[in-house]
Amino acid sequence: MGSITPSPPYWQTNIPPSSHTATCPNFLQNLSPKDISILSTPDPEYHILTWPSVRQIIDANRLDLFQRKPSDLRRYLEYCYTIKSQHGSVMRYILDVKLQWKEEEIAAGAKKVSFADENNLKVLLNDWPYGIDEKIVHLVVWTKFALEDDPETGDTREDVKREIDGWVDEVFGKRCGSENVCIFVFFPISAREIVIWFRNWRSLKSVHAVEHFHIMLYNPDPEFVKKVTKGDVPNQGSI
Repeated sequence: MGSITPSPPYWQTNIPPSSHTATCPNFLQNLSPKDISILSTPDPEYHILTWPSVRQIIDANRLDLFQRKPSDLRRYLEYCYTIKSQHGSVMRYILDVKLQWKEEEIAAGAKKVSFADENNLKVLLNDWPYGIDEKIVHLVVWTKFALEDDPETGDTREDVKREIDGWVDEVFGKRCGSENVCIFVFFPISAREIVIWFRNWRSLKSVHAVEHFHIMLYNPDPEFVKKVTKGDVPNQGSI
């Protein structure tokens, strides 16, 4: 009988042998079983999420099923580790570098949900999107005001969902319809089928102190994305 080659440790997966280390790097220590399982998966075995799969996950409120491609997760964890060492916390980096907001601004606007004032929010590209179809654009909407949770369920309150839904329809639904994104799969896809939003449960948030929710657009006009994000570009390198 042939011998079975043992699987390499999770921290050696998806990197060349020349980069292997005998011990686990600091940025990959003390991880959750879920992250270790993802990191142990070779990239070729990872299945990219299609648009129908993304919609199904969000419709079922199974946000825990979103995950990054294994090699991207490794780079993301290293990136976060570096951010924490240089800025003290991910929240500090988000506030000071990405958003350039002062804590006093957030405190002042925290009491009332209001999308009317554009100074109360920023729409940016997700620097580290999940493992999704490359036609899907993943945005993050950061707000100075609080988006209250239902204390019993931990999910976003229904009245807050309605506020978000109305704003998403106004800003994205109308502009990502057939006039901007012409997608036909034997029939025209409506705006609501190419724009979806979700907000992570509190237990799944990687950044807790700055309110935010996510928007995904299927194959949108790049010029519209550039306009709504004010020219933002993903930053996966310099910190």
